[in-house]
Amino acid sequence: MNYSKLQNGSDVRGVALPGVPGKEVNLTEDAVRNITRGFVRWLYQKTGKIPGKDLLTIAVGRDSRLSGPEMMYWTVTAAERDGIAAADMGLASTPAMFMSTVLPGFLFDGAIMLTASHLPWERNGMKFFTREGGLESTDIREILRIAASPMEELKKTRGSRQWGNLMDAYAAHLRKLIQDATGEETPLKGLHIVVDAGNGAGGFYASSVLEPLGADTSGSVLLTPDGHFPGHIPNPELPEAMESIRNAVLSSHADFGIIFDTDVDRAGAVLSDGRELNRNSLIAVLSAILLREHPGTTIVTDSITSTGLADFIREKGGVHHRFKRGYRNVINEAIRLNVEGIDSQLAIETSGHAAMKENYFLDDGAYVVTRLLVELAKGTLLQDLIADLKEPKEAKEYRFDILEEDFKSCGSEILAALQEYVPQKKGWEMLSDNHEGVRVNADPASGNGWFLLRLSLHDPILPLNIESDEEGGTKKIAADLYSFLKHYEGRIRLDVLKNDL
Repeated sequence: MNYSKLQNGSDVRGVALPGVPGKEVNLTEDAVRNITRGFVRWLYQKTGKIPGKDLLTIAVGRDSRLSGPEMMYWTVTAAERDGIAAADMGLASTPAMFMSTVLPGFLFDGAIMLTASHLPWERNGMKFFTREGGLESTDIREILRIAASPMEELKKTRGSRQWGNLMDAYAAHLRKLIQDATGEETPLKGLHIVVDAGNGAGGFYASSVLEPLGADTSGSVLLTPDGHFPGHIPNPELPEAMESIRNAVLSSHADFGIIFDTDVDRAGAVLSDGRELNRNSLIAVLSAILLREHPGTTIVTDSITSTGLADFIREKGGVHHRFKRGYRNVINEAIRLNVEGIDSQLAIETSGHAAMKENYFLDDGAYVVTRLLVELAKGTLLQDLIADLKEPKEAKEYRFDILEEDFKSCGSEILAALQEYVPQKKGWEMLSDNHEGVRVNADPASGNGWFLLRLSLHDPILPLNIESDEEGGTKKIAADLYSFLKHYEGRIRLDVLKNDL
């Protein structure tokens, strides 16, 4: 079979359950078993272990999706068929599955997380880890190639091992970070902190991290795992998700609110007054903390961060380095800078994927909020850290469907034409500190408006982000850009933009 269509960058994702018109199941039992066996063979090559001689160990975890238990069975039994010691870790977070390779008492050779992050209930996927971190897209491509090829039976390895409860150990690890930083056993005593887990895997944070440290978690919502996701889509990027945790904070008069995505590799937060910490503001508060500890460090972000954030980081003494959208792209760029001798402590996407040098450059939502809680436990007012962050008055995102089958060629053609058009457009100025798409200062005189048009990494979409510091500014910029884009109508769908003008 051709499993390459299941690749989504550095993950595997597909339709795991029937029931949605037009969505045919392609993450089948055969696919899951063969991809698992492909990973086993790839991992033998990676570790240098010898089948039949050395025991290879993998941990398998899942989020709350309806297809998770069945996929877990397929994955574990497929690995066992090859003589692997495979441990079913049950409901887990994606960051915890990486930690299963490095935590004392576990130290697995590799790990598999069954998740499709924030995608709808019928979807599922597979993320893979070794002790070096998450796999790259080239690794996934090779695993899928092996999975689709005839596979010889491996020599069976005798012996097995027993492991404890991974999520208990992971929660203890997070608690210890706060205890060590504050020197107290219950440093959160007196703080009222609510959690919105979106019916995903993040409910453990309230019961196993916050409460043992003394926090009052009453008023928390959607802690119970439910693969139907009845409360809201568990995605901190979405306004309705942030509104859910904001309401929980304000209605319970909490000091702080935390929201996770389904598999807890992303997070957002809300302050006691209802102010949201996500996108630019989350990047700003983490940057302020890390620049205090590591003066002059470089903060790597994705391409759609605001001008106000860039100014904020520079004024705090840091270097803002915009890079390509995609959490692996941002993380790998920070790693590359460090290898070159340029200190970069934080790689973060506006989606909420945040990875720190001090934490294996692992995008871990629970670690991010743990870092924020250290500040709260010490009496820091997070709003004071970002008091001088200038937020845009208006921000807008459009997503234009590309209607041609070869969407990458079509999108690239439009971007190339826009790049030639910009110098001819009075009042527009190309910005050079950009690594994807076309980023334009649409108001050079005051510098208070910009847009970025780029091609989505995996989908037939041209996303457009616009920000302005003037009321009505985003609409004016959109209208100016439409005069260019209208020539491509029929190749891309512009209805959403025209309806706004």
